[in-house]
Amino acid sequence: MEQEMYFEDFYPGQKFDSLRSYRVTAKEIISFGEQYDPQPFHIDEGAGRNSFFSGLCASGWLTAAIVMRLRVESIRVKGGMIGAGVEELRWTHPVHPEDKLRTEAEILETRRSVSRPGFGIVRSRTVVFNQRNEVVMKSIVNWLAPLKNA
Repeated sequence: MEQEMYFEDFYPGQKFDSLRSYRVTAKEIISFGEQYDPQPFHIDEGAGRNSFFSGLCASGWLTAAIVMRLRVESIRVKGGMIGAGVEELRWTHPVHPEDKLRTEAEILETRRSVSRPGFGIVRSRTVVFNQRNEVVMKSIVNWLAPLKNA
């Protein structure tokens, strides 16, 4: 198991690739769509074929959830990655059944938190690719990491 990291372990320019790719299935696209984003192109293959997306496609929110999983698997923060805000979230290409997603994350900035003295704020950019190296999502997020000796 990877060692958990503290705020002091992060620095601008540091990169983290996902430890694995994630294969998206039609079943989970439909299940997630039915529960959280019941638009025709997320829950019905026929409707998806006749849509803007030319096929069943994942909700962007499902894609974001998969990305979160890949991010926390590859960036092991002591006590967990505590979200502190999303600055940017862009879906740039549809995710279809059997797509394999992988992430590349880069630390953009680190600074100590003023309001939470035992933590630092890490600002990172994540770019998500499918198996054809098409960018399917980009995000810039802030999260908290504990100080080593807090």
